[in-house]
Amino acid sequence: LLVESGGGSVQAGGSLTLSCEVSGYWYYYSMAWFLQGPGKEREGVASLNITGSTSYADSVKGRFTIPRHGAQNRILLQMNSLRPEDSATYYCAACRGMTPFQALAGDGAQCESWGLGTQVTVST
Repeated sequence: LLVESGGGSVQAGGSLTLSCEVSGYWYYYSMAWFLQGPGKEREGVASLNITGSTSYADSVKGRFTIPRHGAQNRILLQMNSLRPEDSATYYCAACRGMTPFQALAGDGAQCESWGLGTQVTVST
């Protein structure tokens, strides 16, 4: 079970931290964040595996971070320098047997568990 929280409204240039509470052991998974904007396909944002390896979409590199150290049952996404185009519903996903890079491919169909999402709105 994955439960996201931390979404909200922020002005451009601001920051938000999303949290994904994970029920269960995710040793064999990469945990990933995806976003889906209105009328758009879902796309990968950032991912992390149990060893601390990470992968990021080019659009968020240098702005978003998945902390490598923290509570094992909580996956964070720290988002800085937010832009209006970052506005979307953000989903947490568990992707079994994949590297962080593989977990972000496409629309996430390769990931087997999903949360219900949390909304992020960035205004100008």
